[in-house]
Amino acid sequence: MTLLAFRNLFQNKARLVISVGGVALALMLILSLDAIFTGMERRVTAYIDQSGADIFVSQSGVRNMHMASSWLAASAQADVESVSGVELVTPILYITNMIVIGDERNLAYIIGLPEDAKAGGAWKVTAGRGQPEPGETVIDRGVAEKSGAAPGDEVEILGRKFEIVGLSEGTASLVNSVAFISMADFAALRGNPDSVSFLLVKVKPGDSAESVAAQIESKVNDVTAQSTTEFAVQERKVIKDMSTDVIALMNAIGFLIGLAVMALTVYTATFARRAEYGVLKALGARNGHLYHAVLMQAFFSVALGFALGLIFTLAVSAVAPRLSLTLALEVSGASLIKVGAVSLIIGGLAAILPIRQIAGLDPAIVFRGK
Repeated sequence: MTLLAFRNLFQNKARLVISVGGVALALMLILSLDAIFTGMERRVTAYIDQSGADIFVSQSGVRNMHMASSWLAASAQADVESVSGVELVTPILYITNMIVIGDERNLAYIIGLPEDAKAGGAWKVTAGRGQPEPGETVIDRGVAEKSGAAPGDEVEILGRKFEIVGLSEGTASLVNSVAFISMADFAALRGNPDSVSFLLVKVKPGDSAESVAAQIESKVNDVTAQSTTEFAVQERKVIKDMSTDVIALMNAIGFLIGLAVMALTVYTATFARRAEYGVLKALGARNGHLYHAVLMQAFFSVALGFALGLIFTLAVSAVAPRLSLTLALEVSGASLIKVGAVSLIIGGLAAILPIRQIAGLDPAIVFRGK
């Protein structure tokens, strides 16, 4: 029956294109929306993920960056450096503010970097240099291109003009971007020369970020220390609660619509073959054999559609960054498992519904189309 189902599927090429193509389009919609949502979640923590730090140390009680305020005494750096397992510490200053380029206003993380920053700077510089000096800034390439700016132009950050000396990539999301200035400029503009916002800690090889973070919290007063992984989790949670519920809802609606289209495609394709199954029944095929043939045919259709949908989604994910630097599609293993499993179940159920009607009928009635 498995071989019969396979032959039956490929016998009528037009019907094959319609059934597999419909499933592929539906699954492409599901996978693309899920990839956009996953990519957006990852991109909003790009700065944290790419900071080069193993631990983020902040003011006590502060567990994320977005729209947060964290101030530590500059002396806290020496205290953290004295903790066992700490290899190096990089202080940064941070605030969420606007980059003003002409009439364009772009929300951004403004990062103040020390001259010898070993972490926390731009991780992929596509033009110019990544370490700003006083009076200079490094901004995201997508933000610059959208505003018509280039290295050598001026932008306004924290009420002061800065010259663009570098463009970074991968530092913009649908929520914000990242801009880097010197720590000296940041401190002068914000009036806190003896404070830092965060301490970015690199642990020694062989030491656990979680255990070193626990030691920092126990030995340094009034700080919260989290591994970079946990800090990113908290950041995504805050941003998701604040701004991505609508996107999550759109993703869920798209998922349901995609499943409905796929189910209708499989149902229609199976129902169109009711006369063929009537012949099998007239020749003595048992209902169990019919169910097996129908399910195998549905599974083949879903598997082929899934493969085509995945190929198209991967192609779009490769092209999308070139079209819009703030849009990143990321196909995750968890998404593939979820979509694949649910699709097979829904496809099987959609195929069984029409065959249940045929299985209980007399073959002669099926032939008359009643």
